[in-house]
Amino acid sequence: MAIDLDQLRTFVAVADAGGLTAAAEGLALSLPAISRRLSALEDALGVKLLDRGTRRVTLTETGRAFLPRARQVLEALEESLLGIRAAASRRGGTVTVACIPTAAYYFLPATLADFARRLPEIRVRVMDLSSEGVTEAVASGGTDFGVGMAGVPHPDVSFRPLRKDPFVLACRRDHPLAEAAGPVRWRDLAAHRLVGVSRRSGNRALLDRALRPAGIDLRWAYEAEHLSTSLGLVEAGLGVAAVPRLALPRRTHPVLVTRDLVGPVVEREIGLMFRRGVAPGPAARALRDLLAERLGGTAG
Repeated sequence: MAIDLDQLRTFVAVADAGGLTAAAEGLALSLPAISRRLSALEDALGVKLLDRGTRRVTLTETGRAFLPRARQVLEALEESLLGIRAAASRRGGTVTVACIPTAAYYFLPATLADFARRLPEIRVRVMDLSSEGVTEAVASGGTDFGVGMAGVPHPDVSFRPLRKDPFVLACRRDHPLAEAAGPVRWRDLAAHRLVGVSRRSGNRALLDRALRPAGIDLRWAYEAEHLSTSLGLVEAGLGVAAVPRLALPRRTHPVLVTRDLVGPVVEREIGLMFRRGVAPGPAARALRDLLAERLGGTAG
């Protein structure tokens, strides 16, 4: 079986980039060269690894199973080149983490600073993805582990809950709801212009599942792809938004204030995600444990 490392690197690059063009740019290769390497790898293995469309490349079921093995081969070679001593003491290599944006903003910077002090030679790659994207990255083997939210189940992914994150109301300081005495009820929002997130968002799906049984069907005047955009629209005075508490600025904001939302209380659950049957390496376990501490739980 004639397989070389360049073929494996190309396959991993295409899987990460989700397309031939982006992978070609990252590897500084031409598209024909990329295609030749992929075809040679598939011929050598005798299986189809990729479904190649005109705009996007997706992994076949066999490709998803092969991806973590290809990564392991490349990482093992990289660690050996960095030196046996560094590899043995967990000071060499790369850890890849897929993370929803709010958790990436809220937890990762301080955690990575602590991690760098402990293991300065480990490189960390952060994949800032939607909740569905985190699940898919973990399931495909494209990441060592993920930090995501419950509600996006996958047969190949296990979820370990660590922290509850309640939805709260975000509004301007000069908005009538800012002066409300006590919590605001979801039904009270019907009288105000609302800023929501896209239906493709895991947060939107969670809200719909929680509120519809209570007979609450919110009408959104604006929809945005990201929570940060929603907050920007609120800050501009276009409406109010129901967002997870972790999406809010960590310090007192000069324009925005928050109010608890009740009737019902809606929370999302944040935790660690792992590919079933695949044990993370020592460096990945070390970073996982640090994140678990900051999220308020134990990784197990």
